[in-house]
Amino acid sequence: MRLGIGENWPQFSLLVLINACVGGMVGLERTVVPLVATQEFHLTSDTLIFSFIVAFGLVKALANIASGMLADRFTRKAMLVGGWLIGLPVPFMLAWGPSWNWILAANVLLGASQGFTWSMTVTMKNDLVGTRQRGLAMGLNEFAGYGGLGITALLTGYIAARTGLRPEPFYLGIVYALLGLGLSIVAVRDTTGFLQHATSAAMTGTATPVAPTRDPASAGRTMFGVCQAGLVNNLNDGVSWGVLPLFFVAHGLSVDHIGIIKAVYPLTWSLGQLGTGALADRVGRRPLIMWGMFVQALGLGVMGVGFPSTYASGMTGAIILGLGTAMVYPALLATAADVSPAATRATTLGWYRFWRDLGYPAGALLAGVVSAAFGLVWAVYLASVLTFVSGIIAAWSMRTATQSLMPSPLARTSGVNQRA
Repeated sequence: MRLGIGENWPQFSLLVLINACVGGMVGLERTVVPLVATQEFHLTSDTLIFSFIVAFGLVKALANIASGMLADRFTRKAMLVGGWLIGLPVPFMLAWGPSWNWILAANVLLGASQGFTWSMTVTMKNDLVGTRQRGLAMGLNEFAGYGGLGITALLTGYIAARTGLRPEPFYLGIVYALLGLGLSIVAVRDTTGFLQHATSAAMTGTATPVAPTRDPASAGRTMFGVCQAGLVNNLNDGVSWGVLPLFFVAHGLSVDHIGIIKAVYPLTWSLGQLGTGALADRVGRRPLIMWGMFVQALGLGVMGVGFPSTYASGMTGAIILGLGTAMVYPALLATAADVSPAATRATTLGWYRFWRDLGYPAGALLAGVVSAAFGLVWAVYLASVLTFVSGIIAAWSMRTATQSLMPSPLARTSGVNQRA
């Protein structure tokens, strides 16, 4: 068995396509669901409106841990198929649920589904490639997922502006769920064999060395920096998800204009990762994580200012925020995989994704409390400040790990044909 994107391109490409469907399932909610809460179910409490994000984030965080542990014990493919089966009812519940409780229940299922499906696409790609291409692999994976999310956010806003908030925008989700489930059952091959071969090679000393050995204290500090940065990254994403549609409506923007802004952010994030993932393999993970958090903080601040107009600042801030997130996301995933032994890689990635996705409920709760007390814009400003501080903490935590997260000279000169 050989590691590398080129050596395993059919399966790698298939997993990229499947993750685009996974991201599209989340994109169903980015533009429309907050507006369904206020305009169809007439909810007035910001905390209650954002409760669907809390439900989604908490369940997804826990599902990340469960899927990682189960994948290390059983198979990756079984977890991927199981995640799609869990998510199959979601678009139907979002489209025709008769009360807000149905929307909350759909988000519980969506969170569980995402915890299994997205986690497995991440883990399976890491199984197929070595350290030398890990940043690129994660960039391609997240490009597909957030590209699907952004395109779906744009399409649902466009459809909702012309047909109404429900049910037509959610028809896309039915297509995603059926396509993702069908491909996972019929076409995906399990990658556990790559993991077992890598573990055997490590035990016999025949594996190609790809990075110098680090001490446990350095690995622990690195994981702390990665986990807190991931949590704050998704905290500001949770604030963006829940607050910005309501903030833009309050400033007179139409649904289709909101859909464009909400699509530009993840699309910039998606496309940017095609470059930043590969860059993380060349310059290291730490610079991209630190500066990416700083750029995100700037983007949030620009979106809150509303100058020269709400639409202009929203578009500008969305692009800046997307660029910052693109710098951070693949580097964080690659770092978590770098510090993990092959035998427990899925579990380690599951724990990282657990802490990262706790940012969704944290951001939603923060947004609800702060916006109720001081106004929606102050929730955006507070998320900006927290993101900037998190970048400083990440840089400090990873200061001794910069070199050990880079491929060794042997790995850089050995080509893509690394033995698993």
